[in-house]
Amino acid sequence: MPDSQLARPRRIVVAITGATGAVYGLRLLQLLGAIPGVETHLVLSDAAVLTLHQETGVGRKEIEAQAHVVHKLRDIGASIASGSFQSDGMVVAPCSMKTLAAVAHGLSDNLITRAADVVLKERRRLILMVRETPFNLAHLRNMTAVTEMGGIIFPPLPSFYHHPQSIAEMVDHTVARVIDLLGIEHSLAPRWNGLKSAGDTPIL
Repeated sequence: MPDSQLARPRRIVVAITGATGAVYGLRLLQLLGAIPGVETHLVLSDAAVLTLHQETGVGRKEIEAQAHVVHKLRDIGASIASGSFQSDGMVVAPCSMKTLAAVAHGLSDNLITRAADVVLKERRRLILMVRETPFNLAHLRNMTAVTEMGGIIFPPLPSFYHHPQSIAEMVDHTVARVIDLLGIEHSLAPRWNGLKSAGDTPIL
């Protein structure tokens, strides 16, 4: 591995769109920001700012303060718009169906979709926390297309085996799984260690 790559931080692009579930993007920024050696690059859609305020009470300046670098949605000349800028992955949290469709069809109509296209073409890790229910056929076909291109479709579905006591715990567990997919070491959430005993196994 080149010395320059060893010296630089782990760069993760975090994009937040207007789908419900803005807390996932907010919490992802907070948790990544607490991990040494990780540098976050944030892009917000216009709708994301509205959803963040509606769902979390957090404003643009407050969430931008959580990131190391902030990029404007229309700044197609930003560093993350080029494959020559070395990053280690991108997460769209949450990912609207509009953004999913744009990524699936390579539209690159703003910095979020352009950065996602770059991550795919450079064979880096792209994680889309798609947020919609139920899915129609267009949604499913777009998810298939992104998967075929090497992206990861990660609907933020909660787990219950760790007996979460709050919504915050459910969010943290989901975000911790995303951080796992980025290959970043952490101890943010409990892990599955198997059933407690054979006697606890339900009869199906």
